[in-house]
Amino acid sequence: MTTPPRRSTDKLTVDEFCADLRISRSTFYDWRKKGRAPRCIRIPNGALRIRRSDYENWLTDCEGAA
Repeated sequence: MTTPPRRSTDKLTVDEFCADLRISRSTFYDWRKKGRAPRCIRIPNGALRIRRSDYENWLTDCEGAA
C-alpha cells in the first residue's frame, strides 16, 4: 500500500515535525516559547498542528538566515 503524496494543505503533528527535523519535543517547545518555531494551529482537543505550507516557508526562512 502506498502513501498518497502530501498536499500543501496537509498539517503536521508535533511528533511528525520533530521526526522530520530529528529534534526532541522539548526543543520544539523551546523554539515555540522563543518565537522561533513555525506558526501553529491549536485544534479543539488542545493538540498543535503545523500547516505544511507554514513549515516549508519556515524552512526557507531558516535557509536565508544561515
